[in-house]
Amino acid sequence: MVRAVLHGVITIFISAIICSFIFALLLKLTSYDETSLRWVMHVLAFLSLFFGGLIAGGKGKVRGWLLGGATSIIFTTIIFLFQFLGMNQMFSLEQWGYHAGFLITAMVGGMIGVNVATSKSRSA
Repeated sequence: MVRAVLHGVITIFISAIICSFIFALLLKLTSYDETSLRWVMHVLAFLSLFFGGLIAGGKGKVRGWLLGGATSIIFTTIIFLFQFLGMNQMFSLEQWGYHAGFLITAMVGGMIGVNVATSKSRSA
């Protein structure tokens, strides 16, 4: 169960790093600015959490909502600690809203991941 959550968190951070690199290139090499890509970045953040929950649920094979939720809570804790300890700032109300949405998204991803992994093992 811990390994499943760890796989999910690693998936989230790897996808976040890849997306950040792509957006940095887009912002540097094109005439786009941050405001024009804001919603695209939000959608990709939610997709990253969804796939992290999906991986956690698929690896764990039971209680996907719990695995996805744990994955999201660990992600939120890491981000909060980085922001609080590194930048001396608390989460804003808007950030708490995003992280609540991340929690729900990762839980749904975990539920789907359990069902996908279970249906594959049943049909094999």
